Amino acid sequence: MSVGRINFTPEKCIQCYSCETSCKIWREVEQGISWRKIKLEWQGAYPEVKSRPVDTACRHCSEPACLAACPAGAIEKEEVHGIVYVREDACIGCQACLSACPYDIPQFGKSGTMQKCDLCYGLKDRVSTPVCVSNCPTQALQVQEV
Repeated sequence: MSVGRINFTPEKCIQCYSCETSCKIWREVEQGISWRKIKLEWQGAYPEVKSRPVDTACRHCSEPACLAACPAGAIEKEEVHGIVYVREDACIGCQACLSACPYDIPQFGKSGTMQKCDLCYGLKDRVSTPVCVSNCPTQALQVQEV
């Protein structure tokens, strides 16, 4: 798996939500949580209103604020590909990562531990490309290798 981050081209997105659905199915993400979500950003005023899709998944920052803020050391950055991931067994659910993240990405499910996109790092033995990318019919999501 050679992944660094995922680039999103909003002009190519048709809002089919295949990326969201495939992520939830493959990663068995619980109800109410979405590791990748396409939201609509509205611009203009009536009658000239337009919408633009916005990708709201983890950006796998080069210097992740969530990692620095975690008092339990539960967030790590994979050295080769730069994937930022959480070790749920070490997470204490304090939500310091959520407060630190400038993109409001970390989510907390029923277990109380942080969840977020890990670019399918958890599936690295089964897939070579993140499932959201491989299931996007318009190639609005593309892998940017490091």
